[in-house]
Amino acid sequence: MVTTRATSEQRVVLRNISWQTFETMLADMGEDRPSLMAYDQGTLEIMTPLMPHEHWKCLIERLIFVLGEELNLEIFPTGSTTFKREDLRRGLEPDSSYYIQNEALVRNKSGINLNTDPAPDLIVEIDLTSSSLNKFDIYASLGVAELWHYDEGVLYIYQLQEGRYIECNNSPTFNNLPLIETPQFLEESQRIGVMSMTKNFRNWIKGKI
Repeated sequence: MVTTRATSEQRVVLRNISWQTFETMLADMGEDRPSLMAYDQGTLEIMTPLMPHEHWKCLIERLIFVLGEELNLEIFPTGSTTFKREDLRRGLEPDSSYYIQNEALVRNKSGINLNTDPAPDLIVEIDLTSSSLNKFDIYASLGVAELWHYDEGVLYIYQLQEGRYIECNNSPTFNNLPLIETPQFLEESQRIGVMSMTKNFRNWIKGKI
C-alpha cells in the first residue's frame, strides 16, 4: 500500500485488487462518502479531497452552468457518479461530470450503465497529474469526449480523437470558446468574491459569442 499527500487531497493505492473486490467495496462503502475511487486492471486508488480541491471544483462547476445558460445548452450534472466497464476492468469516480450533447439520453435515468448508455460528454478533474493511475487512459477507454484538468492555476482542455486525448485551447463542447482563459476568473474570485467573478465571467462569454 502506498499513501501520498498533497495540499488538496489524500490518496491511498492498493495493488492486486480483483474486480469483484472493487465492486464489493463500492457496495459496502455506499455513495454517501467523501472518498473517490479509481480502478485500473487490478490497481485501486482511493482519493479523499480536502477543502482547496473542493473549492476549485465548485467554482469550475459554477462557471460551467453559466456557460450552459449563455449558450442555451441543457446540462445534466452527474457529479462523482461511478463510471465503470467490467469488460475493460476499469472504472472511476471523477471530481465532476456532465452530459451535454447527450443530455436528453440520460435526463430521466436513475443510474448510468456504460454498456448501454453513453459516457459523460465532459469530465472535470482537479490535480489529475498527482494520481498514481493514468486516468487519461481510463477515460479514453470509457469514451469520454472532453476532459478538463485544472492544476495550480492552469486549465488544460483535452479532446478525445482516435482513442487518445489531444490538448486544445478551445472547448468543442462550448462553442469553441477559449476556455483556457478561465483561470483568470478563478483567481479573480480570490480578490472580488465568487458572485462578482461570476458576473464578470458571464460578461466575458457575452463578448465572445
